[in-house]
Amino acid sequence: MSTITQQLSTRHLLGIKDLTTEDIRLIFHTATNFKEVINRPIKKVPSLRDVTIANLFFENSTRTRISFELAEKRLSADVVNFSASSSSVKKGETLLDTVNNILSMKVDMVVMRHPAPGACKFLAGHIEANIINAGDGTHEHPTQALLDAYSMEEKLGNLEGKHIAILGDILHSRVALSNIFCLQKLGAKVRVCGPPTLIPKHIEKLGVEVDYDVRKTMAWCDAANILRIQLERQNTRYFPSLREYSQYFGVNRELLDSLDRPILLLHPGPINRGVEITSEVADSENAIILQQVENGVAIRMAVLYLLAAEGRNP
Repeated sequence: MSTITQQLSTRHLLGIKDLTTEDIRLIFHTATNFKEVINRPIKKVPSLRDVTIANLFFENSTRTRISFELAEKRLSADVVNFSASSSSVKKGETLLDTVNNILSMKVDMVVMRHPAPGACKFLAGHIEANIINAGDGTHEHPTQALLDAYSMEEKLGNLEGKHIAILGDILHSRVALSNIFCLQKLGAKVRVCGPPTLIPKHIEKLGVEVDYDVRKTMAWCDAANILRIQLERQNTRYFPSLREYSQYFGVNRELLDSLDRPILLLHPGPINRGVEITSEVADSENAIILQQVENGVAIRMAVLYLLAAEGRNP
């Protein structure tokens, strides 16, 4: 591995687009150190003992919120959890008012998920705290892309020149965009695949290949990141039925057995079992879904540590 720089080039993590390849390598290097920590009998380190972090989730989330909270507690940070569904946001309070009220409580960092693309960037321009984007609408989800790429590298080695497929609902997925940016910065070749109605127009301008044949794409790739159908973001029908989607674009055992070599399977969750992937495949030796969850805590510890406590060693 090339020489690792010791600090990130940015004060915030708003999107993968804003990171350099050196930033990504530093996050991975730091996450590896923290993976060793969280596998010890005593899983906490005092790295962020003097840091207060507010988790602001304006959209429902289970996995990402728990992963961030666990990462923060492993680093001994003080944690404030905020849910829009039980807050003054319901009474008409603006985003900026909400965050300023929380910052008046002397919060150092804000981890935010928001349904509006660009909400985290807006916030970063108005407050002093470090901002981490935990997902903004259909825009980006940077820590998910980092943990996905980190998980692939654990299994495949350096991703330079590797073929990585992203399958499914590309149109509504913030995971897809962040993955494309991250994988390309690491030198991978990326192909997106799904129904034509769920592939954004002109996405090939991002430097990715586009295909609509899942079997052909699976035969091409070294790893496939399978995205769920985001029905909650769809206000029209993009395909006739879930059954038909599963038939033409789902990943099942018959499809895997037809390939001439094993490939790595990822899924950011939650899984729609029997739709984009069968239970047999999701629980198979090809899938590293649970490793993604474990790596998510280490990657988020690394991001929090590097943004809030530069210069310390984990």
